[in-house]
Amino acid sequence: MGKIGGFKEYNRADESNLAVAVRVSNYNEFTIPLAKDKVKEQGSRCMDCGIPFCHSACPLGNLIPDFNDMVHQEEWQSALEILQSTNNFPEFTGRLCPAPCEKSCVLGIIKDPVSIENIEKNIVEIGFAEGWIKPQPPKTRTGKTVAVIGSGPAGLAAAQQLNRAGHTVTVFERDNAIGGLLRYGIPNFKLEKSIIDRRVAILEAEGITFKTDVNVGVNFSVAELNTFDSIVLCGGATERRSLPTKGIESKGVVQAMDFLTQQTKVVLGESIPDQIKATGKDVIVIGGGDTGSDCIGTSNRHGAKSVTNFEILPKPPVGRSESTPWPFWPLQLKTSSSHEEGCDRNWLINTKEFISNSNGELTGLKTVEVQWKMTPGQRPELIEKEGSEKIWPCDLALLALGFTGPEKTLSEQLGLELDMRSNYKAKNYQTNVPHIFTAGDMRRGQSLIVWAISEGREAAREVDLFLMGSTNLPTKGNGDLPSL
Repeated sequence: MGKIGGFKEYNRADESNLAVAVRVSNYNEFTIPLAKDKVKEQGSRCMDCGIPFCHSACPLGNLIPDFNDMVHQEEWQSALEILQSTNNFPEFTGRLCPAPCEKSCVLGIIKDPVSIENIEKNIVEIGFAEGWIKPQPPKTRTGKTVAVIGSGPAGLAAAQQLNRAGHTVTVFERDNAIGGLLRYGIPNFKLEKSIIDRRVAILEAEGITFKTDVNVGVNFSVAELNTFDSIVLCGGATERRSLPTKGIESKGVVQAMDFLTQQTKVVLGESIPDQIKATGKDVIVIGGGDTGSDCIGTSNRHGAKSVTNFEILPKPPVGRSESTPWPFWPLQLKTSSSHEEGCDRNWLINTKEFISNSNGELTGLKTVEVQWKMTPGQRPELIEKEGSEKIWPCDLALLALGFTGPEKTLSEQLGLELDMRSNYKAKNYQTNVPHIFTAGDMRRGQSLIVWAISEGREAAREVDLFLMGSTNLPTKGNGDLPSL
């Protein structure tokens, strides 16, 4: 806990942002940090709640009251040690996590919850500034080799944990830089890539080998892969969802991840021929999640003529829905910083047709308003509202519809089973091929960065157990909140 009664003395305070007109002129992070004494006050708000539901809501099992208490006491190095005992990369989660811990904070029942995510970010950034975060290579090596496929948060977490256990770890990444979706799927204005580079430098100094431009099963054979004592597949869920909609082949209908990846590569100095640009265009983003929000922010930075957002689901309530009571993750309206920068948000809209001109270029979208009919025991039924068809001008339609699962290249070549949702099937992270393990979105489906780190940590423990017969790597145990 923090200060006795601190939650009554101090109100919640969050980072502020640069003005919209300033931040949309570039692709830099734009948050304005709290002063150190203000962060201490936020840690002091952590109450003696008895049962810290935040701990169970965090996929990593972070010891949140413990590091909050250290922040309250200004024991920043101790706070860092506690935080890093469960989270390999607080600098990522402190910027990008939706903070399910805060939605389960006991204080949140009566007041604004403790600002856990921002406290976490400040702890790790102070740690870097003070030089407390240093490479920690293992003292001895086991002689065992492990290949990790994919360098997103799951792959990086698995690699670091396995390296700490003394195994010789090689990480293979098919892109030209390390980071997975952190590198090219998250805009620079949410995560500057120097943050990734800073961490990768530490991992390299600890003894992990990284190989980029290696697409296993394409330009690196599975026969070579199988020379490793164990393999951990962390390739993510990369099969993009599309729409069975007339005209989807029109020039100007683009997958969101292509749009975002190109922009990030340009920010990093690459030249992209015929880059997809929103400049001067009527942009419609289909999909109301985080990727859709990132497309909105990027389109505004391009200088789009207009930005419109479609979501087929109903508009969530401003407050917590009765269907998702505390301490569970709430169905609740979220307005991101990108939304605040400018867009027209629309709910219960279904796209019926992408309209193009004689050259096949997108000129508009035909939509219809819909409703969802809910019948107990049956799947929700989508019903179109008669007479609600509308034509929207559109030069660029961005499909931010999520992912359906992992690619099948590796599962087919390695002889791996899939589950009913087309994810790589595993028990305790181990596939049907004993020396091959899998973690992250490849195993559980599209999910959060914090879940990916958790999966990587837990999978590493199972790999170590498989290789050595015993393990000293930590586990979070079985304390997760049950599903609704």
